[in-house]
Amino acid sequence: VEDGLCPDLILADVVLPEGMSGPEIAEAVTERVPACRRLFMSGYTADALIHDGRIDADVVLLSKPFPSGPLAEKIREVLDAPPGGAP
Repeated sequence: VEDGLCPDLILADVVLPEGMSGPEIAEAVTERVPACRRLFMSGYTADALIHDGRIDADVVLLSKPFPSGPLAEKIREVLDAPPGGAP
């Protein structure tokens, strides 16, 4: 949004060392750019993250570690999904 730039996608780790979490950062971005898609990654399992309340069950999560091929495929899937819908 700064300087006329408008991101199409935010890719963030769910758990970050200090400050805001990935979902908090994504929320801040999508408040300013509602059409921005979200893709999260984590070394923790989705079940553990949901149980701890770090993510909602409907987020798109890529489990680490991952090679670049599945990352590219997941990015394409998220960008091609209808707005507001999970791929």
